[in-house]
Amino acid sequence: MSRTLQAPHPGRLHPPAWHAWHVKHRRLALAAAAALLLSGCSGNGSGAPEKDLDDPAKKDIAMRLVSSAENSTLDWKGQYGYIEDIGDGRGYTAGIIGFCSGTGDMLKVVERYAAKRPGNALQAFLPALRSVRGSDSHEGLGDPFTAAWKQAAADTEFRAAQDAERDESYFDPAVERARADGLSALGQFVYYDAYVMHGYGDAPGTVGFRTIRARAVAAADTPSEGGDEEDYLNAFLDSRVAAIRKEPSHSDTSRVETAQRVFVREGKLQLETPLAWKVYGESFRIDGG
Repeated sequence: MSRTLQAPHPGRLHPPAWHAWHVKHRRLALAAAAALLLSGCSGNGSGAPEKDLDDPAKKDIAMRLVSSAENSTLDWKGQYGYIEDIGDGRGYTAGIIGFCSGTGDMLKVVERYAAKRPGNALQAFLPALRSVRGSDSHEGLGDPFTAAWKQAAADTEFRAAQDAERDESYFDPAVERARADGLSALGQFVYYDAYVMHGYGDAPGTVGFRTIRARAVAAADTPSEGGDEEDYLNAFLDSRVAAIRKEPSHSDTSRVETAQRVFVREGKLQLETPLAWKVYGESFRIDGG
């Protein structure tokens, strides 16, 4: 907290001594400001300006990290046509971040696509997608639907629809909330990955991002509240691990413990490369950039 410097009390400090003290501390303040400008306001000690997760290079790293957990590959751009039922009670899981027929975000992707490309092959499945929302049913979908999804992946408009739904429902809200909490690029990614896996709100049998964050805030102050970022992120990850363990289909916590927790421990608050981690026992690494 900044404090206003008061004029000296006549009986406590003589003017010459006060003047020397003032000049000395003014010089120290100017030196500190100059050092801050030279460092680019960076807390990582690299001298490079800090960047948010929506920086293109950082966002690409975030997408590769998510893809390692969702698709067991760093090639996230090759996942637009991915689709299968992984048996988690959410119906089909598909695309670049695992849009699900049971949760409704897959429906939003197809609606976006239909708005841009009327008459596309997936549009015929909109009534079925609306019908199965909230369940793991494949009724009205099946092989014809999965084939149409894979075929649509070659269309730039379909890929754009996935990108737009990712950004509007997951990436942008997560980054905005993380910025408000004073979090760095790593913290923004931690929030984003939680949004992707858990969604924002709670659902029957699941704990959403909102509750995960509320429990973390109760355990530790966010940086915007004056807390230490690493302490807060560990509290958030603790809360997330507890949420994962409540879901039988998502009981493996390696996505946190051998990936994000590693980055926090290493102090890579800017997602500085190289990054090395494991998910579900498989090793991954990002070098350069």
